[in-house]
Amino acid sequence: MAQEDLEISVGYQLKRVQAALRAAMDDVLRVHGLTTPQYSCLELLRQRPGMSNAELARGTFVTRQSMNVLLQNLQEAGLVERPATAPSGRALPARLTEEGRRRLEAARADVTAVEQRMNSPMTAEEAEALARRLAEMAEALGG
Repeated sequence: MAQEDLEISVGYQLKRVQAALRAAMDDVLRVHGLTTPQYSCLELLRQRPGMSNAELARGTFVTRQSMNVLLQNLQEAGLVERPATAPSGRALPARLTEEGRRRLEAARADVTAVEQRMNSPMTAEEAEALARRLAEMAEALGG
């Protein structure tokens, strides 16, 4: 694909934005002792306490095996708690600890600032329209 084609390729530009967003988030989250997947996991648990490993893996775009390691690390850091045995079935529902809530709140302002910087070339209405379009594109691909 020629250079000019890449500049108008939606897929290429999406990947470029994703890579830049991940790097910017990693930079601001490092100060809080978190990685981007850890932050995403904490944010999901804030919004939906009790999610299982599999649900968290899907929501943070990592494998179940990676999520298992991620959750173990968050537990060891005192940010997440899970019961020793499953209340029913095999799933161990995860919840934020008070320290997890504090760490998430401290990091959230920095992550919000990154997103605002990313959206700065657009109006609020344009950003909302883009978010809707991206969701439609993901659904069109089965995601």
